[in-house]
Amino acid sequence: MQIQDIWFLIVGFLFIGYFVLDGFDFGVGMSLPFLGKDDTDRRVLINTIGPVWDLNETWVLVAGASLFAAFPEWYASLFSGFYLPLLLILLALIARGVAFEYRGKGQTLRWKSTFDWMIVVGSVVPALLWGVAFANIVQGVPLNEDHIYTGTLFTLLNPYGLLGGLVTLILFWLHGLIFITLKTEGDIKARARAIAIKVGVVCTVLAATFLLWTVFAHFSILGLALTAVAALSLVAAQVANIKNRDGIAFALLVVTIITAVGSLFAALFPNVFPSTTNAAFSLTVDNARSSDYTLGVMSWVAAIMLPLVLAYQGWTYWVFKKRVSRKSIPAGSH
Repeated sequence: MQIQDIWFLIVGFLFIGYFVLDGFDFGVGMSLPFLGKDDTDRRVLINTIGPVWDLNETWVLVAGASLFAAFPEWYASLFSGFYLPLLLILLALIARGVAFEYRGKGQTLRWKSTFDWMIVVGSVVPALLWGVAFANIVQGVPLNEDHIYTGTLFTLLNPYGLLGGLVTLILFWLHGLIFITLKTEGDIKARARAIAIKVGVVCTVLAATFLLWTVFAHFSILGLALTAVAALSLVAAQVANIKNRDGIAFALLVVTIITAVGSLFAALFPNVFPSTTNAAFSLTVDNARSSDYTLGVMSWVAAIMLPLVLAYQGWTYWVFKKRVSRKSIPAGSH
């Protein structure tokens, strides 16, 4: 295995980590209108991710920076061709972050409601558009001989891309609902479980359709194996949820996201940005990479920093492992 292949795996690992961690943040945000009967309920939901949402979000920054340094051609073509969707994702993430910080600064219901909807929209938009973006990366887009994207926004809104967006939207919502059952008590937990059962059925149908489409269009033994694991763990997670095994259900859903996104990277390799105009115009791990020296220096940095980041994040989740309930919200607080 060459060094550029290793960095393809590292970039994949970082994006998978982002989808696992920020995925349930998105799901909790999307759940506010369905589980938040009053302001206290919404406070409980927000508090489940309050200590960790910003740490989870930094994974996408590290993934983007690694992509820029390891595969500059891929980064340039991706961010220029997908400029509008990625800008919408960025604006949504900014709006969500602002809402978390400013929601409690006002006393009126209108003030809180405005920021609550910013959280909802700021969760729905990235959850949908990340799926559209990654589906199109795997499927391929029109690139010319200079690796410049020649399509439009509507080129990305094809059936496969839109299905990918719906899958990530529903999967992240299910991920968030299961996380809520893991982190709350009482009525909110019961209602989250009930909604998760219904959402899980829809998620299973959409995910199965998308993953099978991917396997048939971009067949590989590894992709098939990862798809099978993703399907089995998704079904098992729903069974565990029905049986009130919150921790097992959440762990199995983490496995689902890891293997599902992993299957997309398996379908993509050795390409990183396939061209539908001409296969010769495609970007691969070889023609999109940085120099050996750059990748070598980055490898040393990653070897030192990644374990520290993982240890710190694990410690953070351990510190804030307690469940949240209505009793933990002080009366009269905002």
